[in-house]
Amino acid sequence: MRILVAEDDPRLLLQLSDALQAAGYAVDLADKGPDAEHLGLHSRPDAVVLDLGLPGRDGLSVLRRWRENGLDVPVIILTARGSWQDKVHGMDAGADDYLAKPFQMEELLARVRALLRRASGKAHPLITVGTVELDTRSCTVQADGRPVDLTPHEYRLLSALMHHAGSVLSRSELAEHLYEHDSDRDSNTIDVFIARLRRKLPEGFVTTVRGLGFRVGDAH
Repeated sequence: MRILVAEDDPRLLLQLSDALQAAGYAVDLADKGPDAEHLGLHSRPDAVVLDLGLPGRDGLSVLRRWRENGLDVPVIILTARGSWQDKVHGMDAGADDYLAKPFQMEELLARVRALLRRASGKAHPLITVGTVELDTRSCTVQADGRPVDLTPHEYRLLSALMHHAGSVLSRSELAEHLYEHDSDRDSNTIDVFIARLRRKLPEGFVTTVRGLGFRVGDAH
C-alpha cells in the first residue's frame, strides 16, 4: 500500500516516513503544498497524511483541489491548530480523519490502518483470504496457521492483493504499491515477487489472469 505524507517540518517528515516504511508501506514525501497536490494527483496513493500548514499552498486548499479532481483516497489531517472550527473546515474540505499535534506515532499508524481497512471494505485489522491471514498491526502473515517469512517488498505486494481480494491488479498497479514515487519502478520485477510469494503460500493462492494481472480470492 502507498502513503503520501505532506509535512513541512523536516524532522517530523522523516519520522513519519521511517515509521510508515517500517509498517510496510511505500511512502511518497512532500514538504510544500504544490508538490503535495501534484503527487496526490499523479502517484494516486492509497491514503494521505496531510499537514494543514504547508508552504506555497495550505493543506485545505490542496485537499479541495484533490477532491475537485476526483482523488477520493482517505486523508488524515495533521495540524497544530486545535480549535473545533479547524476540524470542521478540514472535514468539510473532504478529510476523513483529524489528528492534532503533538501525537503518538502509534496512534497515527492505527488511524492509517483503520482508514485503509474501511476504504477496502475491511472492518478488522486481520485480513483473511482462504487459509492466509495478514495482520495489518504487526505486519505479519500466517498460512495454514503457520508464520510466513516475507521480505518488505513481498509483504507490500501481498498486502495490496489481499486488501483488494477478488479484484485483478495489473503489474503497473502493483508496482505503484511497491515503490516510492522517485524510485525506479520496474513492473517486470512483479513477476519475480509473485513467484516468491507462490513458493511461500498455499498452492493456487495467487491467480494469474492472463493479459490483465494477478488476483487472490474469488473474483467479484
